[in-house]
Amino acid sequence: MSVVKKIIVTGCNGQLGRAINKIYQDSTVYECVNTDVGELDITNVESVDRFVADVKPYAIINCAAHTNVNGCETDVDNAYRINAVGPRNLSIAASRYHAKLMHISTDYVFDGQASSPYTEFDVPNPQAVYGKTKLAGEQFVREFAREYFIIRTAWLYGDGKNFVRTMLGLAQKHDKVTVVGDQFGSPTSADELAGAIAHLLPTDNFGLFHGTCEGITNWADFTREIYRLAGKSTAVETVTTEQYGKSVTGVVAPRPAYSVLENYMLKLTTDYMFADWQKAAAEYIKGLSF
Repeated sequence: MSVVKKIIVTGCNGQLGRAINKIYQDSTVYECVNTDVGELDITNVESVDRFVADVKPYAIINCAAHTNVNGCETDVDNAYRINAVGPRNLSIAASRYHAKLMHISTDYVFDGQASSPYTEFDVPNPQAVYGKTKLAGEQFVREFAREYFIIRTAWLYGDGKNFVRTMLGLAQKHDKVTVVGDQFGSPTSADELAGAIAHLLPTDNFGLFHGTCEGITNWADFTREIYRLAGKSTAVETVTTEQYGKSVTGVVAPRPAYSVLENYMLKLTTDYMFADWQKAAAEYIKGLSF
């Protein structure tokens, strides 16, 4: 009789955490041990050690993060605790108890000044506190984890609060919306990312990967595609990041103007391919009720 392999999922109530649970829900090989802030404080090294020692997991998938990009600018200490110290603590425990670590990172580790997609071999240069703390988390994983995967993703949407749902909500109330058109990236379905995670996890193909849907767009054109797929007639007015910033109160973190990630290492070392962003968005919107 085979023993079920336990996977600790941190941040289980987030969009990616839910997608991971969905992909493993019928598995006879893996069992998700779900944790969020209430069950496990990843910023406390002793708590993490006790929890991991008790579960004895095959792997840990770290979806927990302080993802409020503007909030990180003013909540710096907490951002470092969650995005850097947390991954360090999980890495130490993963090594001690011989578990694989799957850590999720971000396009914000780059400065956004490129004109072609970033590969895993490009040098990070984060501008926002969010990106700086996430890069520190990556560095701790490399330093303390023995068997690890780091996947950088971007523009993620899934089961939870996200850009797609926000734009559809605005379409219910407005005939026209104003959206930034000079930030470029690859909208990525949490289901697609969960598929890549499930593909890598059983392997020893460790290291750094980029994981986003294929293709490039900007926020304004993404919004137009959302409305087209949802059958909405709401107009989209394109503005610059600078124009948008003037209309927002409070601290606004610098956003990378170009944060397209090339899934270079996945293509070099695996046969896993992400869907095109339009196809993934169509699949997602088809499953929504609005």
